[in-house]
Amino acid sequence: MSARLTRRSFAGGLALMSLTAPRAMAQGFAGLGRDSGDFAPVVPGRTLTFPADHGPHPGFRIEWWYLTANLADASGNAYGVQWTLFRQAMAPGAQDSGWATPQIWMGHAAVTSATTHHSAETFARGGIGQAGVTATPFRAWIDAWEMRGLDGFSDMNVAPLDVAASAKNFSYRFRLDAPRPLVLQGDAGYSRKSERGQASYYYSQPYFTASGELTVDGKDIPVTGRAWMDREFSSQPLASDQTGWDWFSLHLPGDEKLMLFRLRQKDGSHYFAGNWISADGKSEQLTPDAIAMTPTAVTDVASRKIPTAWRISIASRGLRIETTPLNAQSWMATSFAYWEGPVLFSGTHGGAGYLEMTGY
Repeated sequence: MSARLTRRSFAGGLALMSLTAPRAMAQGFAGLGRDSGDFAPVVPGRTLTFPADHGPHPGFRIEWWYLTANLADASGNAYGVQWTLFRQAMAPGAQDSGWATPQIWMGHAAVTSATTHHSAETFARGGIGQAGVTATPFRAWIDAWEMRGLDGFSDMNVAPLDVAASAKNFSYRFRLDAPRPLVLQGDAGYSRKSERGQASYYYSQPYFTASGELTVDGKDIPVTGRAWMDREFSSQPLASDQTGWDWFSLHLPGDEKLMLFRLRQKDGSHYFAGNWISADGKSEQLTPDAIAMTPTAVTDVASRKIPTAWRISIASRGLRIETTPLNAQSWMATSFAYWEGPVLFSGTHGGAGYLEMTGY
């Protein structure tokens, strides 16, 4: 099953349980272009409220809690970490309990260095305690993987948090703090994904500072750095002819942030969107014509040609940068495979961030 999913990986593809690869590709990437049917619609003007929207939304088909971190050890060696929990509703309407629940959960975790990339995946049925999310007190978990609020947790800052995951070749645990509140992406949290009305509700906490420890191939590594969490929920986030996306979260100098994505269509055209986030937390939506994202190099990854280096321009902000991957082989060999890993960039602005690419 080579169809992929995720962020944002729209775990919706989680529908590993219900979608075959050919069917998924016929309905947009990983089946995410399927008509929303009787699931809850995404419409402009909805006010996101907290802590309620930190919790699950079973009336919508798909959602995720998606964390990426750019970290370094005491010698300056760079690492990337991913922790993601996806929820997929297999049917709309009344939510039965126990094994009869239509909610399926999927977790992805990864650790990346310049020379290694380890990833893991786990599935659970909702309704029996194996996985879930509670808004108050905040906790998201699947088996032993966990993201939970600590003493003094702020609903608006989504911090402090304890995050942990473990797999065959790696484990990690670190603390996240945030000095400023979360930010709304798109237009006050309404994030368009096409000109035909597909959209999600989307907010982020891009200001996390992180400290903790990785264990990679048996070696314990204390690390510090920056992290970014995305929250999205939707019932039909893609159009049926959109084959995948290229998504960036970038930490700019002066604590400014930039989120960008390009959704690819079968006819070769693309839909662009993004938000420029100031150091004071103000989020300004970028118009599609303000964004230029161009691949500059491809890498052979898992028998695919993946565009791992990019040129990005935002003329209105005086930004022109070139991105390079920390590890070009950052392939998530999960049920719905995709590329996800840390990137570095230079040009008018320098820094680090994360890139996710699906549908290749």
